Amino acid sequence: MNNVQPVEEIASTIVEQSLTLANQHYENFPVASIFLPQYLREPIGLIYSFARQADDFADEGDLSIQSRLALLNSFRDELDLLVAYIKPQTPFFATLGDMIRAKKLPFEPFYDLLNAFSQDVIKTRYYNYKEVLDYCSRSANPIGRLLLHLYGESSPENIQHADNICSALQLINFLQDIAIDFKKNDGKQRIYMCQDEMTRFNITEQQIAAQVVDINWQRFMQFNLKRVSIMLQAGKPLGRILKGRIGFEMRTIIAGGERIIHKINKVNGDIFNRRPTLNNWDWIVILTKALLKI
Repeated sequence: MNNVQPVEEIASTIVEQSLTLANQHYENFPVASIFLPQYLREPIGLIYSFARQADDFADEGDLSIQSRLALLNSFRDELDLLVAYIKPQTPFFATLGDMIRAKKLPFEPFYDLLNAFSQDVIKTRYYNYKEVLDYCSRSANPIGRLLLHLYGESSPENIQHADNICSALQLINFLQDIAIDFKKNDGKQRIYMCQDEMTRFNITEQQIAAQVVDINWQRFMQFNLKRVSIMLQAGKPLGRILKGRIGFEMRTIIAGGERIIHKINKVNGDIFNRRPTLNNWDWIVILTKALLKI
């Protein structure tokens, strides 16, 4: 009796697992949601699964720095095989490669993601905003660019809007997760907040460690929230440019970011004791804004 699982069944299982993995890890923003057409949900799920797995290599568990980098390099090796039209070593990359070829996606964004996650392993401080934006250009913007390719909407204008949205969402996550990030990277404490701006607002690393929310901290957070809000608004037209269900999905993502900004402002920047997450009422607000295009 032949117990070998058919290739089609393996691919189907991988896609299902990818969709589940993607949605489990994104508590505040919809990923490959039911609002998208079915033909887009599967490729988007694979893209997010790739990013999620690689990000977990950099962040999760008790692995050494060397082990984390080795796992990320194994993903690079698999991409190299796909680029060279050589069969990859794992079923996941075989399925991912078939999707990339079928959808004619570029490989560069996948490599950019791996570069960003590798940087996470070894870099724990960012001197200024330029350095942070450079990281965002590789850790977040590639996702938006890949989605635009899938949508067939990859114009220069749309790419700029998408870059603004993706970088803004990354920065919002940084603000939301300051306390969480500080505990990562083998006890070395990762801080995405700009070192020069921390100095300007008299914020110390000891204050982050002690989770002290004083007037300096509130002003520091207000400064960051105002800046990221402007960036998110700069990308907001994309939610109206994209039509149909993909436009609705984009508007929910943008509205989710706006809602998190609102909730951080509401607690005066106290993400230590009142880290914002989206509840049922928030989702009603988000879906209403997406429907009304506001």
